[in-house]
Amino acid sequence: MPAAMHEGPIDCAWLLADPGAEPAQSDMRIELAGDRIGSIAPLAHKAAIGTGGPRLLALPALANAHDHARTFRSATLGAFGQPLESWLPFLGVVPGMDPYLCAATSFARSARHGVANLMVHYTRVQGGMAYADEAEAVARAARDVGVRIGFAIAMRDRHGIAYCDDAAVLSALRPGIRDAVAERLAVKPVAPAQQLALVEEVARRIEQGGHGGHVTVQYGPTGVQWCSTPLLEAIAQASADTGRPVHMHLLETRYQRDWADANHPGGIVRFLDDIGLLTPRLTLAHCAWARPEELALIAERGATIAVNTSSNLGLKSGIAPVPEMLKHGCRVAMGLDGMAFDEDDDALREMRLAYSLHRGWGYDTTMTREQLWAFASGNGPRSVRGGLARGGRIEPGAPADMVLLDWDALDDDALFAETDPLDLLLARGNGSHIAKVLVGGRMVVDGGRVLGIDEPALRAELLARMRAALAADAGGALSWRETVKALADDLGPFYRSGRIGGCCG
Repeated sequence: MPAAMHEGPIDCAWLLADPGAEPAQSDMRIELAGDRIGSIAPLAHKAAIGTGGPRLLALPALANAHDHARTFRSATLGAFGQPLESWLPFLGVVPGMDPYLCAATSFARSARHGVANLMVHYTRVQGGMAYADEAEAVARAARDVGVRIGFAIAMRDRHGIAYCDDAAVLSALRPGIRDAVAERLAVKPVAPAQQLALVEEVARRIEQGGHGGHVTVQYGPTGVQWCSTPLLEAIAQASADTGRPVHMHLLETRYQRDWADANHPGGIVRFLDDIGLLTPRLTLAHCAWARPEELALIAERGATIAVNTSSNLGLKSGIAPVPEMLKHGCRVAMGLDGMAFDEDDDALREMRLAYSLHRGWGYDTTMTREQLWAFASGNGPRSVRGGLARGGRIEPGAPADMVLLDWDALDDDALFAETDPLDLLLARGNGSHIAKVLVGGRMVVDGGRVLGIDEPALRAELLARMRAALAADAGGALSWRETVKALADDLGPFYRSGRIGGCCG
C-alpha cells in the first residue's frame, strides 16, 4: 500500500532549493501543505536540527526520463559487453514473470536512489495475462512504491531481428539457428489501428482503476527503423487528436545512423517533422548520433531528448553530443535506461557521470550546473507526465518531491564550514547517502527502505520463481540462450558489412 502523507516540518542542515541557480541555504525548515511545499524559512536555532537522526541535505527529487522497468540486469543475462544490436535478443533469455513483481522491484530500486518521476517504455511484455491487465499490474506497482510513471505502450510492425527485412537478415545467419530465430524474433505485424486501440484500452483501464494520478499513458513507437511510415503517421495523428505524449528511440547507435541516412536521405528528423511527430509532446531517447542541424530542428519544435549516458557507454553506442544539444537550446533530460553505471539505478551517480563527461575541458564550460539540474531533475517530469510538468525546484507551491541526504555521511571529513554542499554532492554523492525520499508529500523511502512494499521479500520471491522456471525448462532455456549467443556472433559481420543501408525501406 502507498506510504502515508508526511507529517510535521522537515529541518535540514542545508537546502539546495534550485541547485546551480541559487546558493545553498543553511539551517532551514520546510513545511508541507498536502502534496505541495507550503513554506520555507530559516530555523530559529541550529539546535533545532535533528532529534537523534542524521543532519539532512535537502534537494529536489530526480527524474528518469527513459527506462523500461526491467528487473534483471544485463550482466546477469549474459549480455555484458554486447553492442545494442546483439544485446537486445538477450532480454528474452529468461521467461516472463509476474508483472507486478518485476515492476515493483524495478521501481523500488529507482525510488531508493532518489527518483520521483520515472518513464516506462514497456518493451518487455511479461505475458501470461491480457495486456491491459499487465499494464494495470505495473500501475499498481508504481502506486505501492510511490513513484509517478509514464507508461508508453511499445509499438512496432517491422524488422524484428536487425534493421532490415527479417528474411534478408535470416539469410545471413548460420543455417542451424535460422528457424529458432525466426520463430522467436521475426515480427508478426499488427495493423496501426489495432495498436492504437490497445493504447486507448490501457488508458481506460488505468483511469478506471484509479491510477490516473500517478500514471500517464503514452504512445511508444520503438524507433523509426522498427516502425513503418503508416504506423508512425497514425501515431502522429492520434497524438495530435488526443494530446497524448509520444516516447521513442532515435539515433542510438552508429548502425541506426547508417540506416537512417540510407532510408531517409532527406533527413530522419525532417521526416518526423513532415509527418507531424516532432512536437513538444515527443520525447526522443538517446540521439547519440544526431547532427547539429537535426538538434536545431528538435529544439525549434520543442521536443525533449532523454540522454542515457551509462547505457550508451555500456552498450558501446557512443557519447551523446550534449554540449551541442544545449548550444542549440534543446530540452535535455536524464535517462537511466535500466543500465546505470553499476547496474543499480543510482540516479545521483548517473547525474555526476553525465556532468563529468559534458561540463567541458580545461577552462571551457559546456554544461553549467544549472543546466545539469534541469537535465537531472527539471526536464524529466515533462517526459513522464506530459504537458508542462516540471521539477527541479523546492519552493512554495511546487510538488513536495525531495531527496534528503545524510549530510554527515556526505561530509564525513569536514574541515571548512564554508564548503559548498553542491560541490560535495557532485564530487561524491551516491545512493548510499540518501536518508529519505518524498514524492508528492509522501515519505516513500526512509533509512534506505521503501515503505510501500517489502522490497527484499518481493525480490526473493521473484528470484525464486525465476530460478524455478529456468530449472523446469532447463533444456529450452539453455538452447535459446545458446542460440542468442550464436546470433550475437553472426550479427557482428552482418552490421559491419554495411548491408543494412540498402536491404530495407
